[in-house]
Amino acid sequence: MARREETEQEAAAPPTRKPERPLGIGMVGYAFMGAAHSQGWRTAGHVFDLPMRPALAAICGRDRAAVTTAAERHGWAAAETDWRALIARDDVQLVDICTPGDSHAEIAIAALEAGKHVLCEKPLANTVAEAEAMTEAAERARARGQVAMVGFNYRKAPAIAYARKMITDGRLGTLRHVRATYLQDWLVDPESPLTWRLDRDRAGSGALGDLGAHIVDLAQYLAGELLVGVSAMSETFVRDRPLLAGASAGLSGSADSEARGAVTVDDAALFTGRLASGALASFEATRMAAGRKNALRLELNGERGSLAFDLERLNELSFHDHTEPATTAGFRRILVTEPEHPYLEAWWPPGHALGYEHTFIHQARDLVRTIAEGADPVPSFADGLQVQRVLAAVEESAEKNSVLTPVHTP
Repeated sequence: MARREETEQEAAAPPTRKPERPLGIGMVGYAFMGAAHSQGWRTAGHVFDLPMRPALAAICGRDRAAVTTAAERHGWAAAETDWRALIARDDVQLVDICTPGDSHAEIAIAALEAGKHVLCEKPLANTVAEAEAMTEAAERARARGQVAMVGFNYRKAPAIAYARKMITDGRLGTLRHVRATYLQDWLVDPESPLTWRLDRDRAGSGALGDLGAHIVDLAQYLAGELLVGVSAMSETFVRDRPLLAGASAGLSGSADSEARGAVTVDDAALFTGRLASGALASFEATRMAAGRKNALRLELNGERGSLAFDLERLNELSFHDHTEPATTAGFRRILVTEPEHPYLEAWWPPGHALGYEHTFIHQARDLVRTIAEGADPVPSFADGLQVQRVLAAVEESAEKNSVLTPVHTP
C-alpha cells in the first residue's frame, strides 16, 4: 500500500528541471551602462526559461576600490583591474564591453581572438576603420561558432519589436517618411563638467554618436532598409567647460572651480536622409534641449497608415489605419502589454508596464538563446558597422556645409 502511494506521489510531482549549463559573463566597465547590463544579466535567467544560465563571473575596471564596490553592489563574483586578465579567465565565455568607444575595438578583437563571445555597447566604435576591423574579427569568429552582438537595447523594447512586426506585416504599406528625434538636456548648463563624453578622442562624437546612433539604428531596423545618403549640420554651443573634479557619476559629475578644457564633440546634430526605396527621413539628436530628459521619438508614414513611438511612453504605440473610412479613422493607442506581444510571455498581467531596464534583460535573453542555438546575432557587428558608416557620412556632410553625402558601403 505504501509503495502505491509513493508511486502516485511520484506521478503527481512536476518533472525535475534539467540543470542549465552556465554561461560565464565577464564585463569591462561598471558605470552607467555597466549597471544597466548587470541588471540584465542578473535578471534574465530568473524571468525567462533560458537554455544557459548567465553567471556573473567577473567585472573589470581600472580603479580597484571602485570596481570591487561595483562587483559587490551588482552581484559579480570577482573583480579585475586589467581587461586582458578578464578575457583570460577560464570561467568567462562572454565578454560584455561597457567602456568608452576608444577601447571597444581593442577589447572586442582580443576577446574574439581568445575564443569568447562578445556583446559591445553602441556605437560599435569611434571610427569606420575600427568598426570594419571589429566586424571582420566577428565574421572570422562566427565561422568558429562564436557570436558578436552590438548593444542597441531599444530594439528590445516590446513596443519597438511589435512595431517592426506591424511594418513587416504590411500595415503601413509602401513607406514614405521616417522621423526620428532624440532629445536630452543634461548639457544645457555651460558649467556642467567636461566628462569623457565631451572628448572626441574617447567618445568619437557627441550627441551624434551617443544619441544619433540609436535613432539611425531604429529607423533602419523598423523600415527594413538602409540609409543611402544624408545632408547634415551640427553645432557645439558651449566650446569649453570646467574640468571634471574626480570621477564622473552617470552622465555628469563635479566640476573643478578653476580649470577648463575644450569641448571637442558636437552638442547637437540635425540631418535628413534618403532610404534605399526612396523614402525620406529626418533626424535630430541633441543634449541641449531644455526640459527633455530622454525623449526618443519615431514616426513612420506609409501609404496605408502611420505608426509612432515615444520612449517616455515606452509601453505604447500610436497607430493610424488609413484604410478605414475617414469618418471614423484616427490615431489609436495600442498598449503593448499582452502576453502575445514580443518578450511579454514571461512578465506581468496585461496593463502592467515595463521600464527602461527591461530592454537590457531582453537583450541578455536574446543573446543567450542565440549562443545556445548557434544562430546569427541580431543586431550584429555588421549592423553596428552600417550605423557607423551613416554617422561618418553625417560628419562629412556637416563639414561640407550640408552637401548631400552618400553612405559609403563596399
